[in-house]
Amino acid sequence: MKLGVALAGGGIRGICHAGVLKALEDHHIKIDLIGGTSSGSLIASLYAMGYSPYYIYRLFKRNAKKITETNVSPLLCSFILNNKTKIKGLKSGEELEELYNEIAKRKGITTLENIKMPIVIPTVDISKSEEYLLTNRIPENCSKPEKYITKISVGKAVRASSSIPVIFEPCPYETHAFMDGGALNNIPVKELKQLGADKVIAVKFDAETIREESNVMDIVMKTLDIMGNKISEESLKESDYLISVYTDRCGLLDVEKLDACFEYGYEEGCRQIEKIKQKIFG
Repeated sequence: MKLGVALAGGGIRGICHAGVLKALEDHHIKIDLIGGTSSGSLIASLYAMGYSPYYIYRLFKRNAKKITETNVSPLLCSFILNNKTKIKGLKSGEELEELYNEIAKRKGITTLENIKMPIVIPTVDISKSEEYLLTNRIPENCSKPEKYITKISVGKAVRASSSIPVIFEPCPYETHAFMDGGALNNIPVKELKQLGADKVIAVKFDAETIREESNVMDIVMKTLDIMGNKISEESLKESDYLISVYTDRCGLLDVEKLDACFEYGYEEGCRQIEKIKQKIFG
């Protein structure tokens, strides 16, 4: 039996996935395939390359701030004062791409094809409004092989899936301009089954509550949660077990809550272990 794990997007909360993976690892649950969208792709790619969940957490601690630091006010003011202003995004995403290529290089990996564990990362071509799948495997009898891209660097793949509109510019790749995969597919359950997973555990986040003191980024997070959960409804029905992690009002890019989010993921994973064993392994 081959087990897949599908990780949803969710900004900085994605580090919860590392906590869930550590809980599964600590309880000797072996993962054979992995997939992730947006921040889920950041964790999935590192895990597929052979980095341990705790090391992934340490990498995030070391690098998250320089990747996610943005200045929202000038962008909003520019947009409000002149709605004809061309807004490409606050960050190019090049730092993320370079960081992941360097991390991959440490394992002797350059492109997704070099990764041994089957992995799938959804992204969306913003100009074509079409989903593409970045992967190291193309399913047998695939009806649309042109939608699968394998000859892409690890850094470019995670950047493509994680380019949140307004926060990051679209990611250029050949003739494509890729944006956050969560726009069409926030959790790749079906895609993992197409790659050969017999059963799939899906991991997502509870939608945050908007309160009187909520800021613009809180509203962005709530919007992404609503969109992501709605888009994922059909996909989640195909999962064999769902872990939903509550993160206590963690903002989209709230790096100060990395430690707490890792613990939220680990604790929720541990709480669900017996049910997972019963449901997945019978």
